[in-house]
Amino acid sequence: MTLPEAEARATTTASATSATSPAGPRPPGGLIVPPGGGRTLRTAAQQVTFKVTGEQSRSASSFEVVVPPGFDVGAHVHTRSEELFYVLEGELDVLAFEPRVRTPDGWRGWRSTQGERVVRATPGTVILVPPGCPHAFANPTEAPARMFFQSSPPPDHERYFEELMDILSAGGPTDHTAIAALRRRYDIEQLTPLRHDRPARTQ
Repeated sequence: MTLPEAEARATTTASATSATSPAGPRPPGGLIVPPGGGRTLRTAAQQVTFKVTGEQSRSASSFEVVVPPGFDVGAHVHTRSEELFYVLEGELDVLAFEPRVRTPDGWRGWRSTQGERVVRATPGTVILVPPGCPHAFANPTEAPARMFFQSSPPPDHERYFEELMDILSAGGPTDHTAIAALRRRYDIEQLTPLRHDRPARTQ
């Protein structure tokens, strides 16, 4: 084989290889959200910042939530959603177990058959809630609490927060009927009422 023939064959082989093994698509870039970044929804009862949404993640929606004094989300349960909470600042009463009896109120007094009780969560506490597990959080202190919150799958909780904020910002007494209907639509079975009653100041 002459040198020109060898060069021609090499060029043909390289072209065939490029045609049959094209470079794959570039991998997607990551997401860095700076402190204070994200869209924030505010009412007197709650402040929620959307950190990662279903547009950026296929696995979970992520939020930063400020829980004001006196806010009680009420005990509730999901059939398909999994949630994770991480307390960043302040203190919260938290529940994450099946009680012996699901009473219509007073979840802070619930006990499980294994003796589990409601916990006072301080910064660094992580709460993981699988589907089907009753859970709740409330701020019984006089200072706001802040937590990181993830809900899977997205984007259900994003839509829920948007509609809940509309209800809570309407003014006047809390419309529990509207909240109950909203929560049912988004896989939330409410077991005890959602409330926002600022705790009485201690003397």
